[in-house]
Amino acid sequence: MSFVLASTSASRQAMLTAAGVPFEALAPMVDEAELKRALLSEGADARRVADALAEAKAVKISRKIPPALVLGSDSVVALDDGTMIDKAPDRETLAAQLRSLRGRTHRLVSAAVVAENGSPVWRFVGVAKLTMRDFSDAFLDAYLDNCGDVLLGSVGGYHIEGHGAQLFARVDGDQFTIRGLPLLAVLDYLRTRGVMPI
Repeated sequence: MSFVLASTSASRQAMLTAAGVPFEALAPMVDEAELKRALLSEGADARRVADALAEAKAVKISRKIPPALVLGSDSVVALDDGTMIDKAPDRETLAAQLRSLRGRTHRLVSAAVVAENGSPVWRFVGVAKLTMRDFSDAFLDAYLDNCGDVLLGSVGGYHIEGHGAQLFARVDGDQFTIRGLPLLAVLDYLRTRGVMPI
């Protein structure tokens, strides 16, 4: 059975590759911004937004290749008051976001949905609680210089598998979820479907 990742995310591809999962990656071409706007206008919380976006990606690719198992995933950063943070379009916006998060605790929600024959057949939502330390502006500038534009490709702008680990005082949740894919749950499902050995 073929397995397809409905994403061009380098982080998600790297996690699946490192775990030994055979897959093909395809861009889902979903208008995430429009779908997110619609969900927020209905009062959707972070969990529902992440899940709906993951499902939209999986289903769109699944309709093109019905026999394959297609994985869609999405992550949302949510503050205590329910405010959600989007991917930053530029360094200045990212710096402002990270300054607003420092010294505070927030949640990162990563949803995974598998579709088959154009319909969702499995879903999982992982949640991590992250507390950023009260880092200095000098540290923030050095972090942004060191990591560069790669940070703009991830919601939250942290590169926890690298220098981004230094942003945090405490993390409750697994690193896979924080990197954008609740990998352990995905692997467990793939074993039940015969994609991975038991």
